[in-house]
Amino acid sequence: MAEFKTILIDKKEGVTIITFNRPEQRNAMSPQLHRDMYAALNELRYDKETRVIILTGAGPSFCAGQDLKQYFLEMDSQPQSVRDEVRRLSKLWRNELIRTMPQPVIAMINGWCFGGGFTIVTASDIAIAAEDATFGLSEVNFGHFPGGEVTIVLTEHLQPKHGLFYALTGKTFTAKEAERIGLITKAVPRTDLEKETMAIAQDLVEKDPIALKAVKEAWYYTFYSPPEVAYEISGLISQRVTQQHGGRPGIQQFREKKYQPGLGAYKWEK
Repeated sequence: MAEFKTILIDKKEGVTIITFNRPEQRNAMSPQLHRDMYAALNELRYDKETRVIILTGAGPSFCAGQDLKQYFLEMDSQPQSVRDEVRRLSKLWRNELIRTMPQPVIAMINGWCFGGGFTIVTASDIAIAAEDATFGLSEVNFGHFPGGEVTIVLTEHLQPKHGLFYALTGKTFTAKEAERIGLITKAVPRTDLEKETMAIAQDLVEKDPIALKAVKEAWYYTFYSPPEVAYEISGLISQRVTQQHGGRPGIQQFREKKYQPGLGAYKWEK
């Protein structure tokens, strides 16, 4: 892996952990962090050793959104070409890249998650948060609104009476509330956060990577498609999976009574 200025990367037994490493700024996203994350994810998507990716933050915060000083005030004085590049990378890695990674991506939310940090949570396939983590859309408190990709988060992932309430009031809320309104997958005690997240990651490591990629593609492509188009997309993905496997080994093993769905999984060749 290349060396990065704002993130840490740790690989172990098929799981790669990316840690936002700006704890003194609550891991707020700077232009350099956007460059680092775009480069890291592009590299990891082709890394055969990386079967699952976990995103988390250094120190007491997950991500406090965009760095108000570096991303907004200082960027305003940069040439248009620089502003366009940074904003393009900011959008790409939190939206297109995470969603289209062949590996499952888990957000392990260890603390503060504000504003633009929501986009990392919703882009990830699974999001596990410590119960004492704090969430908030505070933009209205400094005379603005949750713009950019955060607006998409509100309209696609939250019900109006939830999203609008927190966007209009700027009030913070707990991980339990984030779980209730569907922003995250699950809230767990702080002491269990890493254990719970790693247990999920290790379970995914044992799954067939062709199948995992197909699950993600089918989910995201059909989510944005009309029903008739979604059906055709699902059929095409199914055909490709069968071709890549050279048949239907999972169904064949079931027929041979080597496992029972729901009680086990077929043995794929690593």
